[in-house]
Amino acid sequence: MTDVSTHFAFGENWRNYSATIDEQRIGSAVEDLARLLGTNSLKGLSFLDIGCGSGLHSLAALRLGAQKVFAVDIDPISVETCNNVLSQSTTSREWECSVTSVFDLPAKTDQRFDIVYSWGVLHHTGDMWRAIKTAAAFTKANTGVFALALYKKTPFCRLWAIEKRIYSHLPSVLQRPLLAVFSLAELSRIGLRGNNPMSYVKNYPRKRGMSFWYDEHDWLGGHPYESSSPEEVKSFMTELGFDLAQAFVPKASLGLSGTSCAEYLFTRRSAAAI
Repeated sequence: MTDVSTHFAFGENWRNYSATIDEQRIGSAVEDLARLLGTNSLKGLSFLDIGCGSGLHSLAALRLGAQKVFAVDIDPISVETCNNVLSQSTTSREWECSVTSVFDLPAKTDQRFDIVYSWGVLHHTGDMWRAIKTAAAFTKANTGVFALALYKKTPFCRLWAIEKRIYSHLPSVLQRPLLAVFSLAELSRIGLRGNNPMSYVKNYPRKRGMSFWYDEHDWLGGHPYESSSPEEVKSFMTELGFDLAQAFVPKASLGLSGTSCAEYLFTRRSAAAI
């Protein structure tokens, strides 16, 4: 399950983005992780990062005091990047990065974690609901929490799925002009709303420490692609034995220019339902 030939080159994008990681971006990632988890301290807790990408949020967990971090990603380039980022940015050695699909996790470890975290990942697996169920099973019974972010469903999601499949298989020489056109259109839309596009790009790192340009490339190429409604996610997780602790849901949108992730924090009641 670690074949990435049918997927967008997420790892390459994360490797390029990692060169921009500085203390400002790390600080933003720490603040955002604390916001989603509802705590400023992970002292003594174990943290599973599914789809670690650049490793920025595994680093954020360590900065918040996590005792142990296990970061996994299907893309070897992402895992290499994660290793580099953590090696250079933390003195803690209580972490491990592994080339592992979420679907292969049961064969990789039988450990259960205080926090299972997967931001904007499971909707790119090609089997989102099975991925969510598999990931959720790694939370500790009664005390574990599951933090995840999933694209919010819009009327245009089916069209975006087609676009992503096409874009992800284009050579980079063709991706670049499409990325430029889409990004300029997005910045123009921001300007028409009365906001300063350049300030928007400059302040973008405040969003989880991310980069506007790399996020735009990620959006256009994020294949496989699925989306969900908050109602669907809550119902599914309730059946698995989880309670919704908090959610951050973007405003309703037709999705003509894309969609954003809805963020969820669930607490696990018991092991019986999974």
